[in-house]
Amino acid sequence: MTSTAAGDAPRKLDLSKLLIESRAFLALALIIVIFSLLSPNFLTIDNLLIMSSHVAIFALLSLGQLLVVLTGGIDLSVGSILGFTAVIAGFLLRGVPLSMFGVTLYPSVPAAVLIAVVLGGALGLINGVLVARFKVAPFVATLGMLYVVRGFALLMTNGRTINDLSGDEALGNTGFEWLGFNRILGIPAGVLIMAVIALVLAVVLGRTTFGRWLYATGGNERASQLSGVPVRSVTIWVYVISGLCSAVAGIILASTLTSASPTAGNTYELTAIAGVVIGGAALSGGRGTVRGTLLGAFVIGFLSDGLVLIGVSAYWQTVFVGAVIVVAVLLNTLQYGRPRKAPKATAAAPADGGGPAGGDGPADGAEPAGATTPPGPSAPDPRAPD
Repeated sequence: MTSTAAGDAPRKLDLSKLLIESRAFLALALIIVIFSLLSPNFLTIDNLLIMSSHVAIFALLSLGQLLVVLTGGIDLSVGSILGFTAVIAGFLLRGVPLSMFGVTLYPSVPAAVLIAVVLGGALGLINGVLVARFKVAPFVATLGMLYVVRGFALLMTNGRTINDLSGDEALGNTGFEWLGFNRILGIPAGVLIMAVIALVLAVVLGRTTFGRWLYATGGNERASQLSGVPVRSVTIWVYVISGLCSAVAGIILASTLTSASPTAGNTYELTAIAGVVIGGAALSGGRGTVRGTLLGAFVIGFLSDGLVLIGVSAYWQTVFVGAVIVVAVLLNTLQYGRPRKAPKATAAAPADGGGPAGGDGPADGAEPAGATTPPGPSAPDPRAPD
């Protein structure tokens, strides 16, 4: 009897662990079942594609946010960068007047999109430099960027929306709506762009040295530095990638609406963080996957659209989404436990846990070894630029 009881215990623990780790998938499945019963239109192909287009915006922001969270940081400027880059693209497509020469330039769609995306990366670079080089707290640096960028967007448009971005064939600036309305093999272009970016980031996190460095930085920054990981460079790059993802999301949103509003993306930074948390990432850093973040974004998107479809008040939608976020944080606490304080001046302290088991990132042991042990041939080069 004793041996049987002892043998049953591990199975129960494994089951509870499996349920906690699969919470995002189970939540998404539950949402699909409930809304399919409440509305016959929820599970139709057309509605699923429309909802996926909405999710693509949230998912792109969440994917960029994931990289920042993995380093133990946070990016509150993603929503403002989304709105600002959309305004930039709209401003360029409507024509750039050069008063001194008496002409108006009309950049082509690829040029306008490229300029907007590069600008998003540049804003992310500023965030990264403030955090990594000048040691400004990520919350403060990105909060300041949130207000600065949103203010510039309002100044450029005087608070007005830039409408009619379809362009004119004679001016060579047509085709912008392609990103928002065109479908390839029946799938919206925005969803395909999201899938490609997600795949690239999954490969980067799970198959490259940069991915291992990123998880190690979030697991134990000090030990990573002592082991030769270029922590500063890694930190800067994750904010750049976050800015690029936000810009792409802004372009897709403006293309879908065929207009650019300076207030677009307001509070989307909170949605991005929610997607990361629901997907199982630890806000303390070092744990999280691309797969989980995508599931988290779909949970939020499908929940919001499902509530709209059955006619629930927008105020109740906010309540439901907030409740889901709170439950996700509680489950994260159960899975990872409370954040532990870093040991004092312990050069030999090992890095905290790296990527999650079974995820897109490296498994346990991906972080640098003990700091007192010089890096071996397979460890990161201690001369790597920081």
